[in-house]
Amino acid sequence: MFDFSIFSSAQAWVSLLTLTFMEIVLGIDNIIFISIVVNRLDPVQQKRGRTIGLMLALLIRIGLLMSISWIVGLKAPLFTLDVPWASHEFGVTGRDIILFLGGLFLLGKSTTEIHTKLQGEEEDAGGNKVYSSMGRIIFQIVLIDIVFSFDSILTAVGLVDSVLIMIMAVILSMGVMLAFSGMISDFVNRNPTIKMLALSFLIMIGVMLVMEAFHKEIEKGYIYFAMFFSLIVELLNMRLRKKTPPVQLRESQFD
Repeated sequence: MFDFSIFSSAQAWVSLLTLTFMEIVLGIDNIIFISIVVNRLDPVQQKRGRTIGLMLALLIRIGLLMSISWIVGLKAPLFTLDVPWASHEFGVTGRDIILFLGGLFLLGKSTTEIHTKLQGEEEDAGGNKVYSSMGRIIFQIVLIDIVFSFDSILTAVGLVDSVLIMIMAVILSMGVMLAFSGMISDFVNRNPTIKMLALSFLIMIGVMLVMEAFHKEIEKGYIYFAMFFSLIVELLNMRLRKKTPPVQLRESQFD
């Protein structure tokens, strides 16, 4: 079914390494989302939830790669609308609908998580934290995996022509993400400010998806640079907070 002889050329290996790196970069937002929603599970189930989530993402992406003609077909207009900001009729595609719904879901989920963090975790009558079910969390992961997979697949199609290279790049990138997902998840959940920053990133990505659905393209390099810069600043703040001793208030002269 696949022609493995293409790996006899150096170009194929360069394409594989380049695409693998791109898939890892594009998968960062997926890891952040999975890390945050999996925290809703009982601690003993969180590792299993992360593994299932990333394995489902792998299967979804491979399945979509095997249906590239269908993916490309989603860029064809399903119907057109007459909108004031466009000089011509606005063609609504299947990809637009998926990105729009995925962006709204991401915005809603991230906003809800921020609200929960500010108001406090939900507790039962005994004061214990209420955990979500595995099925509910996996369902949310599958929804967002589908949305993020479209971005990943379209990037792969634009870089290489071989489906075999695309599939191998996805498998390698998922292997890397699976190896580091636990460490990233623990780090995010251990540091409340990092978690809030991660949720802000997801809101920004949700806005980007909605704008892409309306054919307002945003250069992703700017988005990732903003995320990286904000993360570096927060890491420096965390380091400074560890080194700076707490402020000691002087006693009042009137005491």
